[in-house]
Amino acid sequence: QAQLVESGGGLVQPGGSLRLSCVASTTIFEIYAAGWYRQAPGKQRELVAVITARDNTNYADSVKGRFAISRENAKNTVYLQMNNLKPEDTAVYYCTVGDGNARDYNPHSWGQGTQVTVSS
Repeated sequence: QAQLVESGGGLVQPGGSLRLSCVASTTIFEIYAAGWYRQAPGKQRELVAVITARDNTNYADSVKGRFAISRENAKNTVYLQMNNLKPEDTAVYYCTVGDGNARDYNPHSWGQGTQVTVSS
């Protein structure tokens, strides 16, 4: 288990960009996979992006080509760069760490969430 703290959410216009950051309080961050989920009002939570300990990545179809997940193990940090944002990207975004591979990811720790709102 790890404590996770997200930052970087906010209000942005359609077509704009945001970068979410998540710092994990664990001394073994580098062995974990990490992922970002999101949940919009009235919708189920969905997995947006995953990055494994070996830097393999996987993305939801809805964000491919627009979002990029990365990690910086020296800072125990995972990022989500979001470009060309659309109103349908509006949601609370949650950082996670867990186990598994890029297509079979199992989170075991969750952050508190950060709101992203895309609106003109």
